[in-house]
Amino acid sequence: MTRIDAKFKSLRAQGKKAFVAYVMAGDPDYETSLEIIKGLPAAGVDIIELGVPFTDPMADGATIQLAGQRALAGGMTLEKTLAMARAFRETDDTTPIVMMGYYNPIYSRGVDRFLRDARDAGIDGLIVVDLPPEEDAELCIPAQKAGLNFIRLATPTTDDRRLPKVLTNTSGFVYYVSITGITGSAEAEAADVGPEVARIKAKTDLPVIVGFGIKTPEASQAIANVADGAVVGSAIVARIGAGEAPAEVLNFVKGLAAGAHRA
Repeated sequence: MTRIDAKFKSLRAQGKKAFVAYVMAGDPDYETSLEIIKGLPAAGVDIIELGVPFTDPMADGATIQLAGQRALAGGMTLEKTLAMARAFRETDDTTPIVMMGYYNPIYSRGVDRFLRDARDAGIDGLIVVDLPPEEDAELCIPAQKAGLNFIRLATPTTDDRRLPKVLTNTSGFVYYVSITGITGSAEAEAADVGPEVARIKAKTDLPVIVGFGIKTPEASQAIANVADGAVVGSAIVARIGAGEAPAEVLNFVKGLAAGAHRA
């Protein structure tokens, strides 16, 4: 059982939904980013999505693209992202960390080396948005064998013919992308999301967590009402980009988490 599996088991026992927060590693700088990440669990975050900065983030809107550019300009690398996870694990051995990004940095490092290093750093799962199920032998299956969950995205365009393929080899949870488009581009609507979550849950026992387009505590609660939890990324990253102090960012996150937990 991974930390992700244990977290969902604990939440189910409490009758609670999950709140997942995304932050870009190294944004706006290593020290500030680490301070925010270390503060997320106390703000109510159940699972941390740790973004790996990349030069060509095709699934991301301007807010997260700019966060990646800031991090890269500050010298952030995959190696430093792993170091950040190790630093987090010095004081927190229970909160799951999902590393989210693109395949190129992993490929450049070498899959075997990356998986060994990620496991040693305390990473629990991976979301690699540019590796489709047809490429499972490339990273997904090796990751599962290394003890890491491989989390797949389902979207509004994932029809009933495609869904079984998407769910094959997926573990930890399914990440449902609530809108068609890039991160931060529109607002999620629970009325639209609910039937899609139900359709996915009819095909898998995995939790279904919904992200993209959730910006307020009210939206977090509404989405968590129809899913197993909510993910917020761009709304948090925007505040970091605006120069808010870590305490202000974490206070905002606390409200979002409280919304999901009220569901």
